[in-house]
Amino acid sequence: MTEPMRAFSMRRGEFVAELDAHERTIISRVIADTSDLLGVPLGRLEASRNDEAGPAVGHSMTWSTDEVSEPADPALARLLPSASTEDDGVADEFRRLTEADLRSAKTARLRMVFDELRRPGTKIHVPRERAMDWAAALTDVRLVLAERLGIRTDSDAEDVYELSTLGGDGVDTAEDEIRAALALLYSALTWLQESLLQVMLPTLED
Repeated sequence: MTEPMRAFSMRRGEFVAELDAHERTIISRVIADTSDLLGVPLGRLEASRNDEAGPAVGHSMTWSTDEVSEPADPALARLLPSASTEDDGVADEFRRLTEADLRSAKTARLRMVFDELRRPGTKIHVPRERAMDWAAALTDVRLVLAERLGIRTDSDAEDVYELSTLGGDGVDTAEDEIRAALALLYSALTWLQESLLQVMLPTLED
């Protein structure tokens, strides 16, 4: 029987949590899915890392800025929101100027978390200087899951939390099973992120 996921705590100047192999695999998959949604499959990043032409940030993680519009996928739209809901011209121009950098920053953070999850052992190590990046990456994954689960209000979030605690009760269809699995994953990532923030915030300088 494996130990349950353990929250982040401060150990020897860094933040450490514990996840078993199954938990690592599940979370790394949704990390990869989020990076894929942003247009950079982690497999492609891995290949570019060994490319003699240079690191991934130098060439694989670039996007055209000629024609940039609001994403059709609502989950991606949560990751890349419009700067203005009142002026389409302003929103489009801001997106053209900033979206490539925003995608690069988000995918780089996701890769960092993905790499740590793939290391051997059960401990997850987060250096203090990268804790904000970790928290941001987890936020992006949770935004995607929240959209897939239809979370818009606090009441929606409470319903999802209740679903995550049912343990399979009331799951009648394959669709219900998928939703219950996503709810459990969303709740687990929320708990993990909150534990990181709780130990991180007291260490931040004013």
